[in-house]
Amino acid sequence: MFSNWFLKSFRVLLLPFAVLFWLIIFVRNWLYKKNILKSTTFGLPLICVGNLSVGGTGKSPMVEYLVRHLKGRFRVATLSRGYKRKTKGYALAGADTTALDIGDEPMQFHLKFPDVPVAVGEERIVAIPQLLHDRPNTEAIILDDAFQHRAIKAGLNILLTDYGNLFTRDFFLPTGDLRDLRSSYRRAQLIIVTKCPAALSQEECRSITREINPLPGQQLFFTTISYGTPYHLTRHDFRYIDEQTEVLLVTGIANPRPLKSYLEERIHTYYMMHYKDHHIFSTDDWKDINKRFEGIQSDKKVILTTEKDAMRLLKYRQEIDGMPFYVVPIEHKFLFQQEGAFNEAVVQFIQQFKQPA
Repeated sequence: MFSNWFLKSFRVLLLPFAVLFWLIIFVRNWLYKKNILKSTTFGLPLICVGNLSVGGTGKSPMVEYLVRHLKGRFRVATLSRGYKRKTKGYALAGADTTALDIGDEPMQFHLKFPDVPVAVGEERIVAIPQLLHDRPNTEAIILDDAFQHRAIKAGLNILLTDYGNLFTRDFFLPTGDLRDLRSSYRRAQLIIVTKCPAALSQEECRSITREINPLPGQQLFFTTISYGTPYHLTRHDFRYIDEQTEVLLVTGIANPRPLKSYLEERIHTYYMMHYKDHHIFSTDDWKDINKRFEGIQSDKKVILTTEKDAMRLLKYRQEIDGMPFYVVPIEHKFLFQQEGAFNEAVVQFIQQFKQPA
């Protein structure tokens, strides 16, 4: 609690830098608005999944949701930046690809959807033609975390904002978490408030809707986190975590609070080893994890991690194979029976797409 108070107080002291950051992004957005800086369009549907802040709003699960619901109808591909990978430039995932080659989130997409092209590239304006060259039958591309990548103009922008940190209540980096202007929400066609309580009331839904104040034509949705049954990282068998199980939670994600709440609702005891977001696990980290796990005095214990973290731990596959090392999957679940309307909006965008003049 003291550390959170100290962190918040320290970030307030950085207010002058936040004002400078606001000025920079204001000028950048103004240059794009005045067409001084150009945005490029492509002759196929581009679906952008992004947010206005740093930290986890659920972009990766939303990309997975889109792939899962579209791949049976269209030939879709994903394109990410490939954050924290050890390579540079364009890369298309293949049989021998690892998380070090393309990053943890794209690797997650590749393993879950091996029949879907998964590409990475820092310069998406360069990567898209390369992806289309490699997969010329592609009918739509899902751009992961590309809302601020104004060099490309996506036809459909899906903007995510965390229920616990709505962009309307946030401030600019480094005092807050905003990395773009609040007014940039106007560029989105679909807005999703993620990580809502499953029992979110209609009254609070209306209150948030008034606060965000969607423009005419914008659609606003609400989702909650749905955790699936944990599965073993290498053997892929499933295991139900009951209240007597003691869990060592190993995670390097931006916002572990929902996962902690998930555990607190289900078990009596868990221990946590928290690393920074997108942390690359070292041999020393692996030794520390083993030591901490061995120190748990219970015959019914497991290690639990997220799917993103699992991609960076797969290099210890041989050791993990004989351990109770489980991964908890996560999905978006739409509230208020909005799933059909969201799916229809995305499908209609692809079906009705026309190449810009």
